[in-house]
Amino acid sequence: MKRDMRKWLEELQAAPVKKAMPVLSFPAVQLLGISVKELISDSDRQAEGMRLVAQRTDAAAAVSLMDLSVEAECFGSAIRVSDREVPTVVGRIVEDEEGAKALEVPRVGSARSGLYVEAIMKAVELIDDRPVFAGAIGPFSLAARLLDVTEIMMECYDEPDMVHMVMEKATSFLTEYCKAYREAGANGIVLAEPVTGLLSPALAEEFSAPYVKRLVDAVQDDSFVIIYHNCGNNTIQMIDSILDTGAAAYHFGNAIDMAQMLARIPAGTVAMGNVDPAGEFCHGTPESIRRATLQVMENCCPYPNFVISSGCDIPPMSKWENIDAFFGAVQEYYECRSAQGVSR
Repeated sequence: MKRDMRKWLEELQAAPVKKAMPVLSFPAVQLLGISVKELISDSDRQAEGMRLVAQRTDAAAAVSLMDLSVEAECFGSAIRVSDREVPTVVGRIVEDEEGAKALEVPRVGSARSGLYVEAIMKAVELIDDRPVFAGAIGPFSLAARLLDVTEIMMECYDEPDMVHMVMEKATSFLTEYCKAYREAGANGIVLAEPVTGLLSPALAEEFSAPYVKRLVDAVQDDSFVIIYHNCGNNTIQMIDSILDTGAAAYHFGNAIDMAQMLARIPAGTVAMGNVDPAGEFCHGTPESIRRATLQVMENCCPYPNFVISSGCDIPPMSKWENIDAFFGAVQEYYECRSAQGVSR
């Protein structure tokens, strides 16, 4: 359903009680009783999984699979698939400048990209009470999968022209991919750029921010917004270039102090984070995630533009009792604050 997403963000920020917006999709496998391998191969199951998650939780929006192997697979990368883990990219497909020149930009619809766009088209028919976001990888993080994450860190210094060449092609594909999601009815994209968080601020400004900005400028409008995600531990130091991307909202991981980050975010810009997805959602207990969630909210809710979330994509086998406890803690925080306000 088409929405005024700028207004949605404004209302989300202005609300005295803000709904949580975790990056919650893969744990749908437990609700569906299927494997991750089955989920990533079936658009009907993806859409139904999103519906079941929306039915069970009072999240601010529905978010589709954050499967960061899809786009690299379109370029020809091999992926490793399992029944219980998110797919991963295996090896590199660009070895040198000649390989970068020869790299072909795939069409949207190749490999599993068409299936994922189709899943969003079906999901927006099933979910009409909240925005529906698709998931996509960011340009530098895609290039890192094509060149290898370790190798690209060195090649930013040793072979910058080659890296830029791959970045151009990655950005070209991702722009068309995001446009396809927009045409399918998505209200926006959660754009994951985690590998950028490993860079120095100077390298992030050169190799990530301009390409993300190009994508944002090409696809973002009042009805379709980009939420930029980066779970690296250097994000506070590189926040100026991150904000230069022009994304409508920002999402950060638990490697940083979220309150310190919020001090650097403009007051009118929504920023989300950052309860530990692995340590708490997956391996914690209902009580430990309750404490962690309340602590993040205590530290960060004094900033009106803060929205509580997971620090990154919640792993497939995360316990639903922990996920439920997260939402319970959010409700508890606001109820407690309301009671304290009445008592004063």
